[in-house]
Amino acid sequence: MKIPYVFEQSHDCDTCKLNKDGLFCNLSFAAAKEFAAIKYSSDYPMGSVLFTEHGDPRGIFILCSGQVKLSVSSSGGKTLIMRIAKPGDILGLTATMSGIPYEANAETLHPCRATFIRRSDLLRFLTTYPEAYQAIVGQLSSQYTSACQQLRTIGLSTSAHEKLARLLLHWSSEGRVTQEGAQFKMPLTHEQIAECVGSTRETVTRTLGDFREKHLLTIKGATMMIPNRAALEAAVGGA
Repeated sequence: MKIPYVFEQSHDCDTCKLNKDGLFCNLSFAAAKEFAAIKYSSDYPMGSVLFTEHGDPRGIFILCSGQVKLSVSSSGGKTLIMRIAKPGDILGLTATMSGIPYEANAETLHPCRATFIRRSDLLRFLTTYPEAYQAIVGQLSSQYTSACQQLRTIGLSTSAHEKLARLLLHWSSEGRVTQEGAQFKMPLTHEQIAECVGSTRETVTRTLGDFREKHLLTIKGATMMIPNRAALEAAVGGA
């Protein structure tokens, strides 16, 4: 059984690629100084567990680079991937703010860098510097929207084709628009994609092949492209 990773070292934010764009990057001088004093940043190899479902809310992780898989599991061993966190996301925020156990497992998909802040330090920091609440509210709103999107994908879709189409359309909306269509990197394996839509690896592989045959999707290595979003939506009943 994997256990949460132990954080050790602290880094300066000056070299962070999110500098000035992250949620805590535009604090006042006094707040930024205090924030630097309470954070612990570390590099994590692929497969590191930042926290586990039902675990005590030790604090939050601010993802600086890489991607983290957030998932829940059933007693029967089934896994559902809730979302893929990207740089700038705050992990474990709801549990840390409310004091309830972590609601999901957080595991790195690639080598990552993340900043950890202990719960006691975070609550004290927010009390002293209310300006930081804007970042907290924005992140909670974003996570709520993501949860609703996941519910639409799983709960309102009637077939594996529709579920997968919804997921691909969501990913493409965050990708790069080119003359050939919407291009994006596929962050997961076929088995992991299946865990996003409550299906099987075989069904995902077969469905992706069907989309390719119908020219609704092209795949080159880890890069996917949807030539015509409207055509993919129409093919599965307006996903």
